[in-house]
Amino acid sequence: MSQQRDGHPSGVADGPDFPDLPEATVARLPEYLRSLHHLAETGHDTISSDGLAAAAGVNSAKLRKDLSHLGSYGTRGVGYDVALLIEQIELVLGLTKRRAVALVGVGNLGHALAGYAGFASRGFRIAALFDADPSRVGEPINGLVVQHIDDLAEVVAAEEISIAVIATPAHAAQMVADRLVAAGVTSILNFAPCVLTVPDGVDVRKVDLAVELQILSFHEHRKSALTALPVVSAARRVKLPSALGGKPALNGEAVGT
Repeated sequence: MSQQRDGHPSGVADGPDFPDLPEATVARLPEYLRSLHHLAETGHDTISSDGLAAAAGVNSAKLRKDLSHLGSYGTRGVGYDVALLIEQIELVLGLTKRRAVALVGVGNLGHALAGYAGFASRGFRIAALFDADPSRVGEPINGLVVQHIDDLAEVVAAEEISIAVIATPAHAAQMVADRLVAAGVTSILNFAPCVLTVPDGVDVRKVDLAVELQILSFHEHRKSALTALPVVSAARRVKLPSALGGKPALNGEAVGT
C-alpha cells in the first residue's frame, strides 16, 4: 500500500497510444495547459518553446522534452500551434469531458473549495458535497446541497464519480478515504494533514498547507541568515597566535600548519 503509485495505464479509450509519462512531466502538463489557455484567450495562435517555457516557469529544454513525450515537437521558426497543443494535453490529462468530483468535509476550507469557480474552467465540476455534521447537512453551497456521508456510496454511483477531495479534520480522513474507496472512488486529493493508506489502484495526492508554509519559512530563515553574515574587508588582517608563527592571514582565512 502506498500514498501514491508511479504506474500509468498502458491505454485509454481515447486512443491506443497513450504515453507512459514520467511523474515530473505529468506534474508540469497542467502548468503548460494553464499558460496555453491564457495565450489562446489573448489571441495567440502560436508560441515558441522559449515563450511557453517562460510563461510556465520552466526552462525551454525541459519543456521541449516534456512535449516530445506527447509527440509534439513544434515547427522550426514557427513554434507550437496553441490550439493543437491544448487539445493534445487535455487528451492526455483526460480532460476531454468534465469530470465529476465529490467533496467531503465542508468546514472553512471545504466551504471555500466548494465555492471556487475555477474548477469548471480546468475540466472539473463539483458534483456532490458531503459532511457528517448534522448541522451542515442540507446547507446549500454554490448550487449544491450538502448531503450526509452515509449517502456517499449511492451518490458516487449515480454521479459516476471517480475523483474525490477530502477536506476533513485529520482524525476523520482515513475513515472517509475507506468509504470513498469502497464506493468506487479511485483518485483522492487529500487536504487533511495526515498520510492515507489506500489499496493498489487508488491514487492519492496530498496538499498540506502547513508543510508548504514551513518550507517557505526555511527559505526566509536562510535568507535572514545569509543577510546577517558579517562582511569582511579585503584589507582586513587577522594576527595569528605566536604558536602558529605569528603570520597574518588575509580576509579572515585560517592558515594551515
